[in-house]
Amino acid sequence: MADHIKIRKATGKWVVRAGGAVLGETQNALELIEGDYAPVIYFPREDIAMSFLDASDTKTHCPWKGDASYYSIPTKSTVIKDAAWSYENPKDDMAQIKGYLAFYTDRVTVEEL
Repeated sequence: MADHIKIRKATGKWVVRAGGAVLGETQNALELIEGDYAPVIYFPREDIAMSFLDASDTKTHCPWKGDASYYSIPTKSTVIKDAAWSYENPKDDMAQIKGYLAFYTDRVTVEEL
């Protein structure tokens, strides 16, 4: 694992909301801390209402985590483009985040309950 990335179980219960809807709630979140960036909460896919998310064509590459796929969230009034991402097949050192999604906190609400 890259020395500047730490992954640990997030304490407490976490929720993600968008467009007035709860997309997911979990007590099994992971917290990923990368360098000086703010910690990112990763939600297990099975705790997210995936029917609210649409796969996007957007793809990015991180040299430490691998290739990321993105998801947009259609709401009643708009589409929140590329609001979530997932590493479907992360690099071996990042295998813990496989099957998890993270959300941009400037586009949706992610909070500990």
